[in-house]
Amino acid sequence: MSKALKLDESVFELVTRHPEVVEIMVELGFRDIAKPGMLQTAGRFMTLSKGMKLKKIELETVRRAFWQHGFEIIE
Repeated sequence: MSKALKLDESVFELVTRHPEVVEIMVELGFRDIAKPGMLQTAGRFMTLSKGMKLKKIELETVRRAFWQHGFEIIE
């Protein structure tokens, strides 16, 4: 069974529910999320979809990376 993640949910909420999300995001190029304090500040208003636009990362790339770790991305 896969765990569902919503694109419009804040990164802070995603990581609070599933701490392993940080590692997957860093793998994808969201390196700032691992910086101390970043999750508490930017993570509260940054969503997965905003981050993808900012970093110019394709949805399919994100979907595949999370899928490999047992997650399903819901739009």
